[in-house]
Amino acid sequence: MIFASDLDRTLVYSKRAIEELGELDKTVLKPVEKKDNNWVAYMTERSFFALKELSLTSLFVPVTTRTTEQFNRFYIFKEEIQLKYAITSNGANILNKGEIMKDWSTYIFQRMNAESVHQNELLAILKREGFHFDGQIKQAENLFFYFILNSLPPASDRKAINDLAVSYGWRISIQGRKLYFIPLAISKGDALEFISKREGMEVIAGAGDSVLDWDFLENCQYRFVPAHGELARVSGTSNFTLTKNYGVCAGEEITQQFLQLQQLIV
Repeated sequence: MIFASDLDRTLVYSKRAIEELGELDKTVLKPVEKKDNNWVAYMTERSFFALKELSLTSLFVPVTTRTTEQFNRFYIFKEEIQLKYAITSNGANILNKGEIMKDWSTYIFQRMNAESVHQNELLAILKREGFHFDGQIKQAENLFFYFILNSLPPASDRKAINDLAVSYGWRISIQGRKLYFIPLAISKGDALEFISKREGMEVIAGAGDSVLDWDFLENCQYRFVPAHGELARVSGTSNFTLTKNYGVCAGEEITQQFLQLQQLIV
């Protein structure tokens, strides 16, 4: 059985996300990510132990928009929870026992070049159409880019920006203060389907907070979405279980649901 989940703002939470989504009361946190020798992301201790137990008897696959380098900052997946697969860069890369599967990455690059305009061209088109973004632009492995915004664009602009991006082979997602521009060829769902077929296993359950996660969630038998997530607010997606909790406690609720499903099916 495969259980798959997005990480940031689904199972793990930065200090900023914890503060933004509500203070905790008597919740014990487990540090999970280290950057520059500082702990920068957490999950609840109960959530960590549930995930560790799940991974011992099922195939747990992290599915993240993070680059491979950013994903490798997670201490728990190096030292405490053994992974066979991880999906990074929103599906552009698949790690098999920590190594990038080059055939998959090459396939994605070929599709990107055939189906999407270059990002410099897209940026020029957005500027020409009068869209300006108040924030810092970041690159992700020459695959896609995102802005760390000081202020979010209004909802009406978000739809117009996405419609324009789609017409040139891209799409957008807003996660916290980050506005992502992702080529249509890069899909978490395609990467997870590849793993599922390779292993001959079904994806039992999945969890995610953003529209980019819907690519793989729609192929899961059970779907869980944090109540604070982008998916909880957009139209066109449904048929999922919304958590009762927000923030890091939503992550705990999801891992407990995973564990209960796994025990029920076994």
